[in-house]
Amino acid sequence: MARRRVRLTVAQALIRFLRVQSVERDNQQTRFFAGCFGIFGHGNVAGLSQALLESGDDFPYYLARNEQSMVHAAVGYARMSNRLKAFVCTSSVGPGATNMVTGAAVATTNRIPVLLLPGDVFATRRANPVLQELEDPTSLDVSVNDTLRPVSRYFDRIWLPEQLPEAMLHAMRVLTDPAETGAVTLALPQDVQTEAWDFPDSLFAPRVWRVRRPPPEQQLIERLATKLRASTRPLIVAGGGVIYSAATETLADFAASTGIPVAETQAGKGSLRFDHPQSVGSIGATGTPAANQIARSADLVIGIGTRWSDFTTASHSVFQDPNVDIVNINVTPADTAKLSALAIVADARAALDELVAQLGDWRVPEGFETEYRGLARTWNETVEAAYHLNHDPLPAQSEVIGAVEDSSSDVDVVVAAAGSLPGDLHKLWRTRDPKGYHVEYAFSCMGYEIAAGLGVKMAAPEREVYVMVGDGSYLMLNSELATALQEQIKIIVVLVDNQGFQSIGALSESVGVERFGTAYRARDASGMLSGEALRIDLAAHAASLGAAVIRTSSISELRDALKVARSNVATTVIHIETDPLLSAPDSESWWDVPVAEVATRSATLDALQRYESERTIQREYFRPTT
Repeated sequence: MARRRVRLTVAQALIRFLRVQSVERDNQQTRFFAGCFGIFGHGNVAGLSQALLESGDDFPYYLARNEQSMVHAAVGYARMSNRLKAFVCTSSVGPGATNMVTGAAVATTNRIPVLLLPGDVFATRRANPVLQELEDPTSLDVSVNDTLRPVSRYFDRIWLPEQLPEAMLHAMRVLTDPAETGAVTLALPQDVQTEAWDFPDSLFAPRVWRVRRPPPEQQLIERLATKLRASTRPLIVAGGGVIYSAATETLADFAASTGIPVAETQAGKGSLRFDHPQSVGSIGATGTPAANQIARSADLVIGIGTRWSDFTTASHSVFQDPNVDIVNINVTPADTAKLSALAIVADARAALDELVAQLGDWRVPEGFETEYRGLARTWNETVEAAYHLNHDPLPAQSEVIGAVEDSSSDVDVVVAAAGSLPGDLHKLWRTRDPKGYHVEYAFSCMGYEIAAGLGVKMAAPEREVYVMVGDGSYLMLNSELATALQEQIKIIVVLVDNQGFQSIGALSESVGVERFGTAYRARDASGMLSGEALRIDLAAHAASLGAAVIRTSSISELRDALKVARSNVATTVIHIETDPLLSAPDSESWWDVPVAEVATRSATLDALQRYESERTIQREYFRPTT
């Protein structure tokens, strides 16, 4: 019997396929794609644009203002949805496609699913070279889209209509795999998008992709349980995998029953409420002294769902016990092998469930529990003090964070990315909900904040979303304010103005480069950028895009403005200046940033001497855990 076929263009077939993809985890099904962000040009206007027009409200289209930022919005949405929902992003070939490269890198380094559909050159080559074509004299099958290859978990180019079904199935396999997910790119030559083919009707039947929960090997869980019983100072480091696997309640119960303290990475912040008895806060270079002090003397470290970035390990200096055992639980095999750990490839929740069954009524020594609780209590007092410095004439950034936190409810979300805000928030923000903290720090991408806040709000319209962004990031990428206003999606933007790239300014000073090139200042008579501060009216800029804007000059005014912003129905931008030289409380940790070995300036030579002394605490390798 002949198979039924339906004649569609490649673009129409692609959208029809995407509309019927769902995921299933724990017996709950979710439609995977929420719609498409896009900007149209000659590379996708006749193909994907036409297909989206025909699809209508069943596959909503959202007009973006910048290709990079629309990928950020998609990342924010998917992360807020625990990777069980995603967006498509389409651009034309040329600068539209290359603009998406940074967004793709953010998605892949953070392991967040997003499907990119850039237009491409003509497959027939009949009009070569076309507008925006990168001419490579050594090969005619290279286009600017090949820049997306290294930042995509899967990349394919659809030269023929009959290649589309297999490519779409592979794309979905990667997008829905908790270990392999990231940016997926299907490059679509503009002539192929419009080409018709008789696709098998079965391709468009609803399809459900199971998001797997790999169980741990029983022998390895037994080995971990044996190590725990012999341990007197164990520590759990909770990463993003705890939250993505919906293991936060399981972890909270496990920590409470065993007394094991829990420290959190940037992606894992929110794995426990800040006031959970076993919470010692954030770990590493942007962590709390409480967590870092416990880490230094830990005899067993259990990493759950963390990729062990250099910030988390304080550049391999945070674990100081020479005989420390490290055990990694992760769905990604490559992550489990880091730090010479005992590798347990498993879903976080599945592994914790098995470990509970093994340990019975075992609990950490009472003295250890008393010690870390005291450290956590002291740190919380430090945070409270940092929130209420009453610093004049300009407030500290920690005071701004405190005001925003006080304004927020338990389920509201704070969004941030690069600069000094992520470090301060990691230490200071008191997270009360697993999805209440959304800081992008795998790629630390300036410009992520506002676009991601839009995506977060789209995923969780019932929550207030606070975007905290510095002036440097705001100037890099602010255009999705217009999209939020167009779509009537409300976010609250707290624009912290400290006159430049002050995070790097502080780092520059620490390595003896004296804040060179990091402040927004005019060029002086000597030719250096150290003249008068530039007066850039960022509040006026936000108002020009249509946002409601509130200017504040004190923490008291900021608190009042936050109340107004919560009551507003539209996106509101609150502007406040802060003191760029007033730092948050120290993490009592280290981060490896090399210093020039030859210099004439005394500041650099002094920094080199400090660096050579400090790096003696760094471990070149960890002994293998068996």
